Amino acid sequence: DDEVLAQTRRRTTVLGLDDFDLNTREGQLAWRHLLLSIEQRIVLAEAGRGMVADALGDYLFARTGGHIGSLMTLTNRGCAMAIRTGTEALTAELLDSVKLDAAAEDKRAETEAKLRSGVWTTRP
Repeated sequence: DDEVLAQTRRRTTVLGLDDFDLNTREGQLAWRHLLLSIEQRIVLAEAGRGMVADALGDYLFARTGGHIGSLMTLTNRGCAMAIRTGTEALTAELLDSVKLDAAAEDKRAETEAKLRSGVWTTRP
């Protein structure tokens, strides 16, 4: 119904946030700083320095396409799964079992290929 849509649109504010971009050093640094920030806030028994930013930087970019919403969903669900399974750490193997939004998954193969070939890097 158009009236319901109109009411919903009046109650929300759209805030734009660009995807992270690995084509520039600034973009690579921004991605790394975000991952370091997330890493500092993860409370898992086996979490360690570098678990997210170093070990999973490329993986997380490939899985999320640089979308912060997808990244936060993946890390939050991954932490919950790590606790439930007793793994108590984030690994690519564990995160592979986490379902993620279709938009991020659709870009995964292309993003992985760019990271693998060296066209992109998450390490500035």
